[in-house]
Amino acid sequence: MRLALTLSFIAACAAYGRDPNLIVIYADDQGWGDLSSYGNPYIRTPRIDRMAAEGIRFTDFYAQPFCGPSRAALMTGAYPPRNSMMFNHLPRARTGIHANEITLAELLKTRNYATMIIGKWHLGDAPPFLPTKHGFDKWLGLPYSNDMWPFHPKIEKHEHEDPRLTEIRKRAEMTGYQGQGDIYPRNWFPDLPLMRDNDVVELNPDQTELTKRYNREALDFITANRAKPFFLYLAHSMPHVPLHPSKEFAGRSLRGKYGDVIEEIDAGVGRLLDHVKSLGLDQDTLIVFTSDNGPWLHYGIDAGSAGPLRDGKGTLWEGGVRVPAVFRWPGKIPAGRVTSEIAANIYIYATFAALAGAALPKDRTLDSLNLWPFLSGQTAKSPRDVFYYYSGEVFYKATDGRPKHSSKLEAVREQRWKLWLTTGALYDLQEDMGEKRDVAKFHPQVAARLRKMAEAFDATLQRNVRPLGELAAQ
Repeated sequence: MRLALTLSFIAACAAYGRDPNLIVIYADDQGWGDLSSYGNPYIRTPRIDRMAAEGIRFTDFYAQPFCGPSRAALMTGAYPPRNSMMFNHLPRARTGIHANEITLAELLKTRNYATMIIGKWHLGDAPPFLPTKHGFDKWLGLPYSNDMWPFHPKIEKHEHEDPRLTEIRKRAEMTGYQGQGDIYPRNWFPDLPLMRDNDVVELNPDQTELTKRYNREALDFITANRAKPFFLYLAHSMPHVPLHPSKEFAGRSLRGKYGDVIEEIDAGVGRLLDHVKSLGLDQDTLIVFTSDNGPWLHYGIDAGSAGPLRDGKGTLWEGGVRVPAVFRWPGKIPAGRVTSEIAANIYIYATFAALAGAALPKDRTLDSLNLWPFLSGQTAKSPRDVFYYYSGEVFYKATDGRPKHSSKLEAVREQRWKLWLTTGALYDLQEDMGEKRDVAKFHPQVAARLRKMAEAFDATLQRNVRPLGELAAQ
């Protein structure tokens, strides 16, 4: 019945004359508690909140613990260990997304979609790994995180250093930054390239203009492709540190620089929504707003908030991987819904494919599931009530330029229960979303069942691992 309803919807789209436009707005390091609609009293996000009121807001939506793995999951519809991308690539990496991976953009190209990514990529910065080699017609943005430049606060102090480095280091010290690991040498990061398609158009761009620039580009892309279906992946570089609100938004929020950045992103969402409506595309466009992982708490007051959830980015506690998520499509998604059903960014892949009428690849294992029957109200349940928590790494240092893979299944959630496989701790997330009270001794059968289920899933995943892309030996 569910399949029939989905197919009938696709048929209706085809009869109407076009496939739907699809937009993903991806914030970087924005926490679960960083929107007004998720309870933040200091950051004003009226446009994203209205988007939620006009669509559906998820309370239990999952990403991955770091930037790169989360983007790999979104683009491939698979848990990142399946494609060997459970880590963040450094600049000048010799690895990246494999040529045989079929990205969401490539899938939609089979349905003649116009495709563009604006913002952060982070799946490898060598030419074979860039977005234009993986299904995107156009790109304006950064190949990796906005802190991977010569002005990182962990760069060693030196005489006559650039004032930008001195300023960022002072900011980090003032905000309570908890620096991790070794001090980086002066040449650890190259100049940060702003790229258009395959060309570097600027080095170390003025980041106070970055969000504004991305938003303008998004509107231009929508205008240029208003007569055909399009896929826009707007992957903001912030609120990942360093925080650089524009002059228009600096000092406006009640939550310092972090709040300023979020409120600027919110205003950009509003302009995008208004633009889509002004072009008469509101009824033809599904828009998703979400984040790649939880807040980077090591940055003190320049970090976001996970609200009542425990910990943040880099961990598999709920604050590290549970993120805000809003889906809006007037006339197709019933308005005003708030759901605690389990879903994940992995599911966007199969959902968009179904809506576009694109066939999922059959030569590989996917973890993506079609959310549309649930989003549209055809069913009251998410397609699956289980999530698997795989570990990852921020950076991998290797003298030969090759990452050392290290990822394991550390926890599993089914409905209200979350079991840590590493410690045996069991949490009832319905009563204890902050993961403060281990109840394993009260529910030994639940813990045993979840462990067995998780071990079986991991065994099948390990038999279906796909290779990482790698440059030829020099």
